[in-house]
Amino acid sequence: MGHLLVVESWVGSMSRLLPRAIREGGHHFTFLTRDLHHYLRSAPEGTAHPLLGARNIITADTNDTEALLLEVERLHPLLGFDGVLTSCDYYLPAVARVAGRLGLPGPGPEAVANACRKDATRRVLAAAGLPQPRFAVHEAWADLARAAREIGYPLVVKPVDLCAGMYVRRVDDEAELAAAWRALAGYPVNARGQRRAPVVLLEELLDGPEVSVETVSHAGAVHIVGVTDKSVGGAPAFIETGHMFPAALGPAGTEAAERTALGALKALGLTDGVVAHTEIKLTSAGPRVVEVNPRPAGNRITELVRHVTGIDLAAAFVDVALGRTPDLRRTDTGLRSAAIGFLVPHTAGTLEALDGAGLAAAPGVLEAHLAEPGRPVTAAGSNNEYLGHVMAGDAEGPGARDRVEALLTAVRAGMVIR
Repeated sequence: MGHLLVVESWVGSMSRLLPRAIREGGHHFTFLTRDLHHYLRSAPEGTAHPLLGARNIITADTNDTEALLLEVERLHPLLGFDGVLTSCDYYLPAVARVAGRLGLPGPGPEAVANACRKDATRRVLAAAGLPQPRFAVHEAWADLARAAREIGYPLVVKPVDLCAGMYVRRVDDEAELAAAWRALAGYPVNARGQRRAPVVLLEELLDGPEVSVETVSHAGAVHIVGVTDKSVGGAPAFIETGHMFPAALGPAGTEAAERTALGALKALGLTDGVVAHTEIKLTSAGPRVVEVNPRPAGNRITELVRHVTGIDLAAAFVDVALGRTPDLRRTDTGLRSAAIGFLVPHTAGTLEALDGAGLAAAPGVLEAHLAEPGRPVTAAGSNNEYLGHVMAGDAEGPGARDRVEALLTAVRAGMVIR
């Protein structure tokens, strides 16, 4: 039995999958947070959040890394941690430093810090000669505008330190770039109260489909679990509208995505103690690295993988955090593909009607969750405004995506927002 220190978490599916994986692995955990109410508010009424099943719940300032290091050094002799992890991107660098300070398993702090800053990732990959979009990083408007003209419109504007597609926008001219720059400048602190870096990342707009490569690194070896495809909508934003595992690619496309992801992970030094989600664009000029995330995929991609392969990436995340060999054996689950589709609102208002009657019982459906009428709705600008999702599987082949889309089309027809 191992004792894990969990430092913060997202409040989405991984905040439930991780406690389950820890418990089913025979382990226990201590939960460390700066704001327990953040998690209490996210639990459905009348239920307890799974993170509250921790053996110990401790409040500390997780946004002050130096203070956090002192706190865990004080706690470690008393509680005896065997590993430390988080599912929340904003705390991955701090957790890597905690692991390093306590001598616990995990990737190096510099590798994690570089992966969690999009501008640092670009510089590391450029130095290693990895294929990626042309880019520039600037804070001042004059420098940004000049770099945009040099790269050429259309462009993608990105914050270097936000998640879930927040403030990522396509811009087609200088006026749109200025608006995106001002919007980012008006968001100086992230959702967890951490001050943001004021620089802006510009990238050339890439053509082609986007996929992600799911990997588990242990003892210096990177194991490829598979490739997931991605549907994107909501222009000029880049909102993930769905995923399917495995991606419907031919052997050449799969090999190109996997090879590029492996190169990126090795360049960054993420080859031990990490479950990663590396996003790749398969452009007409060849594969290009979009970003490297040193944690399991979000948006329930881990569950798509589990339904098709039997591999539990949340459990693998726990294992590598404890320095244990993860179980990556594939089993016959009876499914050849699994897909998820998200209900993305395009207008603001109040959700008056959303009919999902019979959805959960439809053939092939694995999960169905829809928002309740009466909920305030914000027009989606990132992956944070979904009104629900449907997940389905296909036992014959790559038909899961079509099944999900057919079901969501029926749901959208009855959705009313006023």
